[in-house]
Amino acid sequence: MDWSMGLLGFSAGLMISVATAPVGVSGAVFLLPVQLSMLSVPSPAVTPTNLLYNVVAGPGALFRYSRTGRLGTPLTWLLISGTLPGVVLGALIRVFAVPGPRVFRLLVAALLLPLGLWLWLRTVRPAPARDPQPLPPRTTRTLALVVGVVGGIYGIGGGSLLGPILVGRGTPVATVAPAALASTFVTSIVGAATYALLSLTTTGDVAPDWLLGLSCGVGGLLGGYLGAHLQPRLPETALRLLLAVLAISVGALYAVQVRG
Repeated sequence: MDWSMGLLGFSAGLMISVATAPVGVSGAVFLLPVQLSMLSVPSPAVTPTNLLYNVVAGPGALFRYSRTGRLGTPLTWLLISGTLPGVVLGALIRVFAVPGPRVFRLLVAALLLPLGLWLWLRTVRPAPARDPQPLPPRTTRTLALVVGVVGGIYGIGGGSLLGPILVGRGTPVATVAPAALASTFVTSIVGAATYALLSLTTTGDVAPDWLLGLSCGVGGLLGGYLGAHLQPRLPETALRLLLAVLAISVGALYAVQVRG
């Protein structure tokens, strides 16, 4: 990897994280098409490279959230308990079953487009006032397990999938964001380590592109801190709409790529 590719990775990680960290999304779901299309990272190495990005980028936003006392909540541990076993299973599926990028793009588009539209409508045209009804713990853990498997297969952060669901069901963005990012960070460590171990026993491009993952991650580290710093200054409605726009944008991007 030459310096220009490293600079491009750093810039992409920085800009993506500034926009996504305030709503609990690591940005990996946006970084994946950049790695595939612009940086030519081979498959399946793109998945652990994305996980490595999450590992390096995560502490920026998490450090900022920890200073405000919003880490270590029950939701954080609930999400981690589901995503950790999921990411190991996802890594095994990715290496030995090798689902292609088309399946991933179709899955993400099918999930995020309706989720984003639903969250947008719930924000601009709220339902009659009533007490919010967050998901039950067992349902939340099961959802986190599924998201962990998807993250292990494709290297995306779980916040892009968990965030719209949890926020749409009434959990404040200020609660969801640090919990989702903490879950993504811990899960990515385990996922990247799983791929590194699998690369010792299998052939092909299984190990992460270490230099690219680190350069993207350093950009994400700075961008995540800045994004988390901005979050308390943004109203809840603006954060909900930002999360909805991100979900719709990613879903539409992958829908177009599937058709192409």
